[in-house]
Amino acid sequence: MRTVIHTDKAPQALGPYSQGVCWGNLVFTAGQLPIDPATGKLIDGSFEEQVTQVLHNLSGILSSAGSSLDQVVKFTVYVTDLGNFTALNQVFARYFKEDPPARSAVQVAALPLGAELEIEAIAVKEEA
Repeated sequence: MRTVIHTDKAPQALGPYSQGVCWGNLVFTAGQLPIDPATGKLIDGSFEEQVTQVLHNLSGILSSAGSSLDQVVKFTVYVTDLGNFTALNQVFARYFKEDPPARSAVQVAALPLGAELEIEAIAVKEEA
C-alpha cells in the first residue's frame, strides 16, 4: 500500500511532489535541501551545518513514516562542488559511526534555490 508522508518536521515541498512515500516497509524521501522548516528558507551556514540541516530534515520525514536515519539503506547526495566531499564525510561519520548505509555522491551543475547540496534517502520502517 502506498502512503504519502506529510510533516511539519521538514520543509514543505517546493513543487508538485511529496516529502516522502511509503510502500510496504520501504520509505522513499524526496531530496532535501538545507532549508529551515520554520522559515522555509535556506540556512546561512557552513557546508557542514548545511549537511546537518539536511539530515535533520530527513530525520523528520523518516520519523513521521515510522523510520529513522538508523534505518536508511541508501542515500543519494547531490553537491554542486565535490571539493566539499571531505566535509560531507566528516558529518556523515558523526551520524553513522558503525555500519553506515550505502551512499552515492554526485556533482551537479545547480540545485533548487541555489543550494549547495541535496540528499534523498531510502529507508526501511522500524520493526513493530
